[in-house]
Amino acid sequence: MRLGIFLLATRFPRQDDSAALSRTVEAAVAAERAGFDDVWLAEHHFMPYGVVPSATLLAGHLLAVTRRIHVGTAVSVLSTGHPVALAEQASMLSLLSGGRFRLGVGRGGPWRDLEVFGTGLPRYEHGFAESLDLLLTWLRSDRVSWDGEHFRFREVPVVPRALVPPPVTVACTSPATEELAAERGLPMLLGMHVGADEKAAAVARHGRPDLPHISTHVAQVADSREEAVATLMTEMPRWLGPGLDGYVTVDDRPRPPRDPVAYARRMCDLHAVGSPDECVDVLVSTVQKTGIRHLILMVEAAGSRTATLQNIARLGEEVLPRVRAAVASTA
Repeated sequence: MRLGIFLLATRFPRQDDSAALSRTVEAAVAAERAGFDDVWLAEHHFMPYGVVPSATLLAGHLLAVTRRIHVGTAVSVLSTGHPVALAEQASMLSLLSGGRFRLGVGRGGPWRDLEVFGTGLPRYEHGFAESLDLLLTWLRSDRVSWDGEHFRFREVPVVPRALVPPPVTVACTSPATEELAAERGLPMLLGMHVGADEKAAAVARHGRPDLPHISTHVAQVADSREEAVATLMTEMPRWLGPGLDGYVTVDDRPRPPRDPVAYARRMCDLHAVGSPDECVDVLVSTVQKTGIRHLILMVEAAGSRTATLQNIARLGEEVLPRVRAAVASTA
């Protein structure tokens, strides 16, 4: 059983980017102190929803200021960068940290990032499988050459090379990506937007329940469910609204607007939001329904530095030990 935290590094109202990044570092250090197993970092461009443009860069900093906890990317986007460059960074971080780095990758979306970085819609729409295969080949080889649709180069040595490559997880939001991950023997990272039943169905479609899949959750602990829900319904829309507006398509294709209040309500309905007892029940139920034994918790939803740090501390003290004990007793 692994329990981690997931950090968006959102710029909250009346905050600047320096404060958002400082809070994110503080949260990671607090998570190690609270007994979490890992920290996972989101990556975004050109929006206040997340102010980390390079999850690997921040991961390197967090690995340097922590000693035990693992640090992963959730996710590094393959559609906007070169998979060899990402593989080099991942290998170096794994070597420097003694194996504490974990690499989560994803396709991303049809956002304006593709225009700014010059990779274009073809890399997003048709290039993910090749990017993933090149990344995996690089991580597992001494020398690599490539002759594909999107990448082509003569043989070069792999430097630096981690003899034990960092574990790779694929963010999956569609059956097609689930199938791609399964064909390559890779575990899935399943997001906050779906509940336990949908995640169980994804694991069944993938066909490899034995792999270390990861399930993402909102987690907000309070003295009662009413208090926790009231906090999130007040605070989440304040940062979700401006944040979600940052998703701008590269080709002006229609994009249905997302109601931040409705989205906050859905997060409260799906996830571990409530008293310690209620949070434990939801998380243990997820493990039982899905078979996934690695959960990562989005702990920033209350919208402030103080609330984030208090939430991490309470989860570490009042929820994590009980979840671990309950899962262990049913293993």
